[in-house]
Amino acid sequence: MKPHTTTEKHIVSLSASLAPITPEMHTWAEQSVFLKWGVLSRGKIHCLDCGHAWKPESQKQSLKFTKCTQCKGKLKMHGCNQVYFKEIEYSAVVTVQADFQVVRIICSTKQMKKNCLPSYYHKEVMQHWISQKGEVRTMSLSTNVFSQAYDAWQYYSPLEIRPKDFQNSPKYRISPYRVYPRLKVLPDLKRNGFKRAFYNIAPQVVLSSLLKDPISETLLKTGQVSWLRYYLHSHDQHIRLNWQAVKICLKNKYTVSDFGIWEDYIELLRWFKKDTGSALLVCPENLNQEHDKLVQRKRELQRKKYLKEMRAEIQQAQTLYAQEKKQFFGLCFSEAGITISVLENVTEFMQEGDSLKHCVFTNEYFKKKDSLLFSARIDNTPVETIEVSLSKMEIAQCRGLKNNYSKHHKVILNLMKKNLYQIRSRMKKQKAVKA
Repeated sequence: MKPHTTTEKHIVSLSASLAPITPEMHTWAEQSVFLKWGVLSRGKIHCLDCGHAWKPESQKQSLKFTKCTQCKGKLKMHGCNQVYFKEIEYSAVVTVQADFQVVRIICSTKQMKKNCLPSYYHKEVMQHWISQKGEVRTMSLSTNVFSQAYDAWQYYSPLEIRPKDFQNSPKYRISPYRVYPRLKVLPDLKRNGFKRAFYNIAPQVVLSSLLKDPISETLLKTGQVSWLRYYLHSHDQHIRLNWQAVKICLKNKYTVSDFGIWEDYIELLRWFKKDTGSALLVCPENLNQEHDKLVQRKRELQRKKYLKEMRAEIQQAQTLYAQEKKQFFGLCFSEAGITISVLENVTEFMQEGDSLKHCVFTNEYFKKKDSLLFSARIDNTPVETIEVSLSKMEIAQCRGLKNNYSKHHKVILNLMKKNLYQIRSRMKKQKAVKA
């Protein structure tokens, strides 16, 4: 889009004056962000990094990893033998331009072929411009709107300023595999505790949050990296709601084994009107056990004391739930004996919670506007419940019996990820109908 405001025009002019990505940066990316690959073909192992080929001494040498006898690189073996191989990875350059912190995202492509040296292509696909107040505006290339991949870049297009709501796009949260080690950062970031590490979080997310959010600053300065990572990745921002309880955990150096369970547990304490300022309650020795006790207790109270009211509430909740989520009803996909389908009735939430002994009903997940709940079943028996964030189009959580993972967890996750496009497709159809 064309820049309209003074800020947008200023960013576009600053972008034009940025120094180009240097050949040294490209060389660093080629050596740092890509794996070294090998492939077994006609009884020989081919190193796709240096082009060398040799016969393995044993069958074990050609399973998952091996070492090239010429370049001495550790090779990951490709599962299939084909003519061309291609790998795409992201890296980032963090710098300062005027009063802006800039994160430059580079998409690098490595093309490999047996008996040949690899070739590389590098393209800057995004620039995140972060003001001293933590506000972010992004410039990016255009993408192919007909592709199911959200990062199908049109490399011939120019970098253009994007709207403010670009932060809700999955492209905004692309996290580079490596960040160029020669960083330049604003003095305010050093003051707020930044020490050159990103802890597997997208640089633009960390840096903008440190400039505008005192919670992120506190978590970083106290060394609570796991809390910080969860806080910046969480789509519900429950840490802000439970900040008093979080500070008690930090003070007592309490390690949370599962943040989702802990947040549900705090919500249950609040439902029972317990003191969430008590370290004894907020920092339980056995989190899962105490959580399950409260879930069971709440379930019993709901059934014994408020059975009639609950039936009326379910009927009312079903009407609202159907209005909000009816465009997703009927979504169902299966693979390897596992069927995943949308929970279409509030009663199904109760049955799911009873069967798997978790809090999908007691904590009223059917009222969450941003969430869509699925049931993964084998022979019509619930195995895991899946929550999908509609705004981020990603799996928020996937829980089985007593909030543990089932033995089918990886298969369920893969099947769910492969079919997220169906949810996105229905959302687009709904928008088109409303328009």
